Amino acid sequence: MAVAVRGRVRTRANALSALRLGAAAPLAWAVAAGHAQLAALLYALAVATDLLDGRVARRFREASAFGGLLDHGADALTVVCGLGALAWRGAVPALLPAVVALAFLQYALDSGALAGRRLRASALGRANGIAYFILLGLPLARDALGLAAPGAGIVRALAWTLVATTLVSSADRALAFARARRCAADAGAG
Repeated sequence: MAVAVRGRVRTRANALSALRLGAAAPLAWAVAAGHAQLAALLYALAVATDLLDGRVARRFREASAFGGLLDHGADALTVVCGLGALAWRGAVPALLPAVVALAFLQYALDSGALAGRRLRASALGRANGIAYFILLGLPLARDALGLAAPGAGIVRALAWTLVATTLVSSADRALAFARARRCAADAGAG
């Protein structure tokens, strides 16, 4: 049994996700320290591994509930650490990384991912997940390339928009979870 579990954990796709996971703290440090080119390079690595891990998992038939959780956990840690460093620098509101962390936690818990089930995404949650990466990348690319745009006001406005859409998505997810539990309880009673 341990060999079978090890075989599902040690996969090419999971190695890509683990690489992203391991790059999250160095990314945060590079952003916080103002090392624009290094931050942009680590961000590019995170995006590349995120784009590749799912394709690799499907190509080599390595997809698993654990791999999905690792992928989303690596995404969460990357954006929370990166946005946290941007918040520390004053580029985005400090509320954003906290709300993002709670949204990813809610996503994992109410999907039953810790029980080995595959994660369930909503359309708004999926769009927010992409938007977190985009928002993180905008000031990193701007600073690495020495550009003036997008300006600080635009980045902050986008960040506040993501705070709002994340809260809406989390509320929608909580309501859907409560409805599903109520329906299950009604079905069991009847």
